[in-house]
Amino acid sequence: MKRHLLGASVASALLLLSACNGSGSSSTKNIEPKSAEASMESGQTQNANSAPISPLEREARGKIEQLLSMMETAKAKNIDVTREETIVWFAKQFLKFANWDEANPEAIEAAFGYERYYAANKKQLAADLPTFERQKVIEIVDKGIGVLGQELRGEIKRRPVRKVDWQNTKAGDNMFVSNGKPIFPYDYFSKTVGQPLTNTDIYNDHLGALYHGGEDLYPVDHDRAINSFLLKEDGTFDQQLMEELTRIPDTNIGFLVYWIMGIPEWVEQREPEVRKGRSLFTGFDVDNPLAREVWGKIIRETGRLTKGKKVTELGFVLANEPHWFSEKDHWTARFHEMTELSSYTVKKFQNWLNAKYSGDITELNRNWGSAFASFTHVQVAIPMDKALLGTAQWYDWMRYNMDRGTEWFKFMQDELHAVNPDADTHIKIMPRMFMENSRSGGIDTEALAELTTMVGHDAKSLGSKNIRPSKSSKWLERYAYYWSGVSMFHDFMESVAPDKINVNSESHFLSSGQWRDLDTRTSYVRSVYWLATLGGMDANMAWFWARDPDGSPEDRLEGELNFFDPGLAGAYAGSNNMQPHVSNEYTQVMFDMNSFSEEIIALREQRRPVRLFYTETTAINTKDYMTQGYKLYEALHFEGFPLGYVTNNIIQKQDNKNWDVVVVHNTPYVTDHEFATLQSYLTNGGTVIVDSKKSLSLNEYGKPRAQQLTAGKGKLLVLNTHDIDKIKQAALGAIKPASLPAVVVKEENGKPYKTTSWRVVDNGKGGYTAILFNLGHDTAKLQLSLQNGQGFTITDMMTSNAMPSSFAIQSEDVLLLEVMPN
Repeated sequence: MKRHLLGASVASALLLLSACNGSGSSSTKNIEPKSAEASMESGQTQNANSAPISPLEREARGKIEQLLSMMETAKAKNIDVTREETIVWFAKQFLKFANWDEANPEAIEAAFGYERYYAANKKQLAADLPTFERQKVIEIVDKGIGVLGQELRGEIKRRPVRKVDWQNTKAGDNMFVSNGKPIFPYDYFSKTVGQPLTNTDIYNDHLGALYHGGEDLYPVDHDRAINSFLLKEDGTFDQQLMEELTRIPDTNIGFLVYWIMGIPEWVEQREPEVRKGRSLFTGFDVDNPLAREVWGKIIRETGRLTKGKKVTELGFVLANEPHWFSEKDHWTARFHEMTELSSYTVKKFQNWLNAKYSGDITELNRNWGSAFASFTHVQVAIPMDKALLGTAQWYDWMRYNMDRGTEWFKFMQDELHAVNPDADTHIKIMPRMFMENSRSGGIDTEALAELTTMVGHDAKSLGSKNIRPSKSSKWLERYAYYWSGVSMFHDFMESVAPDKINVNSESHFLSSGQWRDLDTRTSYVRSVYWLATLGGMDANMAWFWARDPDGSPEDRLEGELNFFDPGLAGAYAGSNNMQPHVSNEYTQVMFDMNSFSEEIIALREQRRPVRLFYTETTAINTKDYMTQGYKLYEALHFEGFPLGYVTNNIIQKQDNKNWDVVVVHNTPYVTDHEFATLQSYLTNGGTVIVDSKKSLSLNEYGKPRAQQLTAGKGKLLVLNTHDIDKIKQAALGAIKPASLPAVVVKEENGKPYKTTSWRVVDNGKGGYTAILFNLGHDTAKLQLSLQNGQGFTITDMMTSNAMPSSFAIQSEDVLLLEVMPN
């Protein structure tokens, strides 16, 4: 009987039923790890199953030999072949994987069957997969032959790869640093559970080599190394479980996760309320005193034991995708999220209200339309009826729920810093907590980004249409992929915390519960990773690597799968584990970006001249704040400069000279404090554009505000329009000439809207570095010029080749250019 460790993803990261009740699963492995590879390397014509080597595999192996021969020639000419080494590695791996898949059709059919998008056609998909994988191997090797051939012939010159120093990379002030230069570490989150950290088939430059506690180690009975089960009822620690943490080699850098999903039985017996107010990924009431006592002890002990260890260089993840959705009919209800409140939470809410209303219960009753005798009598029905949206009761609970979440994470961080004051922290925040309209989830994205020492999240994108019928893919009408889910979120996080390292501890750019494409475009992979890194992402752990070295699925995905949530079971089908071209491209794009890390940092660390005003006050009180806000963001995104946001805190805490204008759009609700901050900004000489008099007209309880903004020493423009284009033109008109991009890009794409995004920065050599993204479906014609009208030359930095000032950019192309005035 085998027990497995739990993995994490946007759709899963949940307790296995086997971890809850001791059930197990059977293994499907039947190929010796090295025999297939050995027979192929020796030129035999049969694989480990005594099956003849397929013509496609024979063709692929011939091409691999051709590429290896070219690599020897290149090395003799001092040409870097790191990229080709990775192509060869993935090619050989996936030929091995294809043989395993061919020999185990039932296992692959079952994998497709667990994902409802593929289930109806699972038999044919399983039958086709080995051929598909071999064809894709041939494609990546052919591409490698073509590109290396160009370099050997002198047609292009690539910059050598800068590898991540997995032993000595350090966290700097706002970036990771390797050998004195910025570096972007990469790896896979939830990586082949059951394989030791010392296995170089899993930990290497091709797949990444970050260490992290629990998940990659040998399976144990519980879900993570750092979890509630570490502490026994007698106050001592389970040393066997603790070894899963302490035996991590102090060689490679990495990160650690506080896995707060479960709670021991002894805690439940002593605290019957401990599960009240639980959520999907937080398995207990965060207000419960005993739960806090348990976690306080665990955090202090693990923080003490790992102090100064390399495995904490990328920080401690304080939680996996936390949320506490408390509105009726939310999708989390089936996981019993926030279905009732504990007495501890009710009391804390009552105290919060007492402070909010300065002890005036009459004022609360007036706002709520209630008749409570005192604050100790106040009750709310949770989950809350959506019909209450926009009411004082809705606002007060939702605002409190956010403050409650922030206070819990402050508690966790304070406990860690009490014993390990230099420990870095971040939280895997789901972008939907900011991007979607709902604010019932208890997550204040801004407050948490300010709280932790690093910015944490699991930002994702959609490379093709959403595979869930209930989810919209409207963005596909204009764009090749869901770029705004990357850019808008990153621009907000970078606005809030511009001087913090940004860690995506579970990047779902390659697949997720909402989308996957069995033949994902490599152009998409390249574009989305460049876009996210330009936006601020300093390190990322992709979802997910689930192949053992012999080609079989990792331990958790063997046999009959019986997870708490079906997401993990279906995650394997259509993922990069079946796509050699995608797995290879991910590593190739990280190689390229690390080769140009200094240029990327220069491009990203620019002043953001236009700032969109953001407030949770309107977000909580309205049903479409983010939907409407995106429209203005989209309109301004394609103008050659990075967009930013301001909030009450940003205006008060950051240098107001970092922007030229604040734009207030579709924002009727603000607190008196927020209004006063905007007025102070104007009084001190700032520039504010307001779309109409409706914005800023109400307080958080919907009461009309008598005051209106006045210009003071600044400039105030009230447009009285909801027309996005008019608001956009007013914002562009308020930008100071020095803030405009030095390189101007004129686009023709046959559409009434732009699809080419670009950024420009001074390169310190008298010229400029420019990056361009075509986010549309079609080729766009571009004309470049300089703002000052001067002549110039252009060099494609990826190939070292000269380019004309007018050229076409293909869909999803990314161009990194050097523009030098004559």
